[in-house]
Amino acid sequence: MTTLRFTKGHGTGNDFVCIADPEGENELTPAQVAALCDRHFGIGADGILRAVRSSKIDAGAAALVEDAAAEWFMDYRNGDGSVAEMCGNGIRVFVRFLLDQGLIELENGQSVAIGTRGGVRDVQRTGNGFAVDLGRWRLEPGDSLVQVKSLPVARPGVGISVPNPHVVLAVADESELERADLTYIPVVEPERPEGTNVELVLPSDPLVTDGVGSIRMRVHERGVGETLSCGTGAAAAALATRHWAGQGAPDQWRVQVPGGVVGVRMFPTEDGEHVSLSGPADLVFSGTAEV
Repeated sequence: MTTLRFTKGHGTGNDFVCIADPEGENELTPAQVAALCDRHFGIGADGILRAVRSSKIDAGAAALVEDAAAEWFMDYRNGDGSVAEMCGNGIRVFVRFLLDQGLIELENGQSVAIGTRGGVRDVQRTGNGFAVDLGRWRLEPGDSLVQVKSLPVARPGVGISVPNPHVVLAVADESELERADLTYIPVVEPERPEGTNVELVLPSDPLVTDGVGSIRMRVHERGVGETLSCGTGAAAAALATRHWAGQGAPDQWRVQVPGGVVGVRMFPTEDGEHVSLSGPADLVFSGTAEV
């Protein structure tokens, strides 16, 4: 057994066990990750964030090629132990953890490059949290058909990559949003071998106020289940709603999730349109666990 020091953190209720492992000496097995994330017998979390120097983990090599300044790599695992490309809430908590551990220094307005399996992401410290550039997004061709338990009929969803895979569908009203049973994995056709996150979106009425769009969202995350928030899912939900709204829809969105509110912004760059996510990141407690 090894004694592991950890810190528990969350971004709008999407919670993580954070571990500092600069030299990459404590890689966890899927079973260990699942045990730590278990809400009855472990610490309890939606996933694990392991802070490793990019030079000390195989997956970090590509990050250093992309950006030599990406000293730190976010080794992110879902609650079931599976690997995910990125996590929009998690990367904000990750940077907050690096600051708390004295591993980086970052003033308000400054940014830090973080390596992930989805590529290097720049995270800026803001007055009320952090904002992360999630990079280029992609609208997947064709519609999916999604059956959610407790909703009467399957309905079409739009596929969006940011870079985690998402399928977003709209619900008719508040009762549908609340009635949907996301303790069951939604059935997505055609089936996606790598799995997908599924977002249920309810546009606000009015949809746009003072140039900012507003939606509510619930999410089923692959490898986790329903979570109180999903950062890349909030971005995907806003992108899908803008797509449905058509020309003239805003590029700035307020997304209400069960755990709070995050901001989403789309903006042009030289390599195409990027999407950013902003919101709080909080550390709750620290301790030790045996693994």
